[in-house]
Amino acid sequence: MDYSVDFLDEGIRELGIEIDRRQRDQLLLYYEILIKKNKNINLTSITEYKEVVVKHFFDSLSIVKCIDLRNLEISMIDVGTGAGFPGLPLKIVFPQIKMILLDCIKKRIDFLEELIQIFHLEQIKAIHGRAESIGADPSLREHFDFSVSRAVSNLTTLSEYCIPFVKVGGNFIAYKSSHLDIELEDAVKAINLLGGEIEKVEEIQLPKTDIKRKIVCIKKIKNTNNKYPRRVGKPERVPIT
Repeated sequence: MDYSVDFLDEGIRELGIEIDRRQRDQLLLYYEILIKKNKNINLTSITEYKEVVVKHFFDSLSIVKCIDLRNLEISMIDVGTGAGFPGLPLKIVFPQIKMILLDCIKKRIDFLEELIQIFHLEQIKAIHGRAESIGADPSLREHFDFSVSRAVSNLTTLSEYCIPFVKVGGNFIAYKSSHLDIELEDAVKAINLLGGEIEKVEEIQLPKTDIKRKIVCIKKIKNTNNKYPRRVGKPERVPIT
C-alpha cells in the first residue's frame, strides 16, 4: 500500500520526536499488517489509516510529554497490550528500551511475536498471561523501571495489575481519557496501599486533532505487599476501596 507519510511525520514532530526512514517504514508496515490480521483476529475497531495513526501511534507515543525517553536506558512492561499499544510503537521509536508486552489473549501474542520477528527487534518479548499471575512471578515482580497501560479498566484495578511490576523508584504510567477526576479520586487509596503515590497528571492534546488525553504518572515509593495482585479476576470484580 502507498501512503502519504506527511501526516505521520508531522504528528510525530509535534510530539517532539524525530524518527528515521526505517522507523517510519516499520510504523507503516505495522499498520498494514494490523489491518490484514484484523480480518481474522479481533485486534482493533479502528482501521482507517489516519485514525490508527492518531489513536494508536500518536497516542502511544504521547508519553513523551511527561517523560523524555530519548536517552533513557530503561526496562518497561506494557500490561494488557492488546495489538501492541503503547509498547510496540514505543519500542520502534525508542529501540534502547527493554520491553515486555503482556496480554491474556494468545492470538494477540502470536501477532506481536510475528511483528517482532518481521521488524528484527531486540530486547523485546511478548508474554501470554494474566497480570494477576505474571505479577507474582519473582523474575518479573518489581523488576521494571516503567509499567505502562492503555487498558480500559478503571485506575484502581489498573493500579493493582501494574504497580506490582514496578521497582521502587520506578513509575506506573496510565493512559486515560480526559474525564478522570472521580476515577482518580477513587484510586488514591489503592495506589497508596500498593506502594505508589500520584506524582503528576498531565493533560495533552493528540497531534493533528482536538482529542485530549490525560497521562497519570504514579511513583513507586515502597515495595508492594505480597498479597497483591490478588487472584485472577478479583481486581476487576472487587476493586480495592
